Amino acid sequence: MSTHLPEAVRKGLEDARLAMLRKSGRLCIHAGDDIYRVVKLWETGFAVMAEDVPHLRGLVDIHDGPAHVMQCLVVASHEADGLMNFEFKRATQVTDRPAVDFERTTPEPKALLQRLF
Repeated sequence: MSTHLPEAVRKGLEDARLAMLRKSGRLCIHAGDDIYRVVKLWETGFAVMAEDVPHLRGLVDIHDGPAHVMQCLVVASHEADGLMNFEFKRATQVTDRPAVDFERTTPEPKALLQRLF
């Protein structure tokens, strides 16, 4: 059995893999007025298709569909396998309420339980 693939087959498989990565996921990066689709996201960074994005540096926003998820300070790290990898210098989760400047002594209720009978 041969483990070597013809170059045309290898190129076709790589193109199919990149097309699948482009279509999957809802995460996107907003850098100013430009929007780029995120292919992979991990704890310390993310990856975008290299041909779609310039070497970003600075403040970007990560959105999951219409929801604003994170505000990040990023720097371009390296390019590998057609993906441009970026690393977080700072990543701050976006919350729906402002930060408090005092210690909460009583815990807030997580949900409202109602009597059924």
